[in-house]
Amino acid sequence: MTLLARVAAALVLVGIALAGHWFDREGLRDNTDGVVSFLDVVYFTMITVTTVGYGDIVPVTDRARMFDTFVVTPVRVFVWLIFLGSAYSFLLRNTWERWRMAAIQRRLHDHTIICGFGATGREAADELVRRGCPPGEIVVVDQSESALEEAVDQELATVHGDATHNAVLAAAGIERARSLIVTPGRDDTAVLIALTARRLAAHVPVAVAIQATENEVLASDAGATVIVNPVSFGGQLLAGASRGAHIADYVSDLVTSHGRIALRERAAAAQDIGLHLRELRPGQGLRLYRDGRAIGFWEEDAIVHEGDTVIEVLPQDGA
Repeated sequence: MTLLARVAAALVLVGIALAGHWFDREGLRDNTDGVVSFLDVVYFTMITVTTVGYGDIVPVTDRARMFDTFVVTPVRVFVWLIFLGSAYSFLLRNTWERWRMAAIQRRLHDHTIICGFGATGREAADELVRRGCPPGEIVVVDQSESALEEAVDQELATVHGDATHNAVLAAAGIERARSLIVTPGRDDTAVLIALTARRLAAHVPVAVAIQATENEVLASDAGATVIVNPVSFGGQLLAGASRGAHIADYVSDLVTSHGRIALRERAAAAQDIGLHLRELRPGQGLRLYRDGRAIGFWEEDAIVHEGDTVIEVLPQDGA
């Protein structure tokens, strides 16, 4: 419950007590001047709701006493619970979470940072967890308190702040991270985050979600290692599916953890050296990367050399 909702709930409860006392003010007695005014009712209600009263104004009829017993007393309890809950949420819990996150951040190494926890960021985090990444090795950076609360509920580490700022990415451990996923929902922000990350940690792979095709060049210039355009990718997948009913199903198998097959990128192993991509096991080699050049399995020189990066497809249980 937000602070505004808590305040509104407390005011409604106090209003119920105030209305009851006002309409039954004849059941109250003012021991000071004998007259119960509206201000006296407001005073008596607040004192009764927050404490047990001072005795200067007291209920004298059975109805007034029953109202205080069965309405005002529960109102008092609920108001105090709201107060204590707010104190916990906004003081104790926040202090605890800051301490806990600071402890986690100090231990972070080889982790994945997600900047922006909207729909795309949440799906990326879910997919990482499905692929076996421990939630504690995923750090969410966002300016939204509600987004961070959702991340905490999923046991993810969090950093509150603007990821375009050096200090925020440094707090997320960018220099020790395995990778960075940038999904802020705005292309200009995504490009700026990529620039900031590249300046702080040039060795960390940066995957950026871009909405507009014309901004892909800017993301590339900013140092993005991988650029994903959900709009254009979706259009390409739909176009491909129109030429074959099973293409979309196969692509889904490739890119999700719950498919039958999986793509894997790895460094060439010693036993791979000298083999053609088609000869690799247990998976099927698809492409080599050598000195910035992509070599397909159909090419004559698709022979694995030391230092190559191999892209292969293999059964899901072998990924």
